[in-house]
Amino acid sequence: MTVLTVLDSPELLSAVTDLLRAAAPEAEHLAFDSSLRALAAARGQEIDIAVIDTALPELRGLDLGRYLRELYPNVNLIYLSEDREAGFEALRQHASGILPKPPGAEEMRRELEDLRYPQTQKERKRLFAQTFGNFELFVDGKPVVFKYTKTKEIVAILVNNRGAQTTNGELIATLWEDDGDPDKKSSYLSNLRQDLQNTFTRLKLNGIILKQRGSLAIATDRVECDLFDWLEKKKESRYQYLGDYMNQYSWPETVHAMLDEIAWSFDE
Repeated sequence: MTVLTVLDSPELLSAVTDLLRAAAPEAEHLAFDSSLRALAAARGQEIDIAVIDTALPELRGLDLGRYLRELYPNVNLIYLSEDREAGFEALRQHASGILPKPPGAEEMRRELEDLRYPQTQKERKRLFAQTFGNFELFVDGKPVVFKYTKTKEIVAILVNNRGAQTTNGELIATLWEDDGDPDKKSSYLSNLRQDLQNTFTRLKLNGIILKQRGSLAIATDRVECDLFDWLEKKKESRYQYLGDYMNQYSWPETVHAMLDEIAWSFDE
């Protein structure tokens, strides 16, 4: 669970962050005295709870909350406000809670215990990656449709690499097996990466693809996947490997062989 706290006053920010750490010690806590820097951080990491001062100078706290809700529809927004009008607007946003400034420890604890979107409700992952048989991607039970067919293959490569950063060069070599003009392939890969970003942004799947300069990875903890579950739980997994793995692609031979070896070991 990730808690984002945004307050203009450094002293109040420190005090509220301490309250939150005491109330939710298991959570990751991000604290900012700038709404714009907070929003930039939230674009790369899913936020579960945001504690926001409504009176922020750069970007209004209520507007920051709206942007966070666009990124993560089930984010819990808790506003701190001394302004009655801002409180009414927060209610219209269906915020999880509204507290006075400064909030008390007991008030904060109660808000975290009575979230609009409880964490147990958020444990179900929206994205499911099927690797046994043909590779398919589903969001909320529906197949994901990309502009280019090779965009889905990029996701398949990232899933196959199980969270490891995969460079552009490795993607090109896998997608086209070193066939054709590398410069043209680099340009095409840029289009595929943009298609991937546009599609996941439209589906509100921010934070699942982890980008570094010249490489991509998939956040394995954000995806329900038969491969990940089976490798972790083996015979106890709800998914069973029956010898078929990403059948439509020719490149996952190494992982396919590893899965066969693990499956055969069950009978020894």
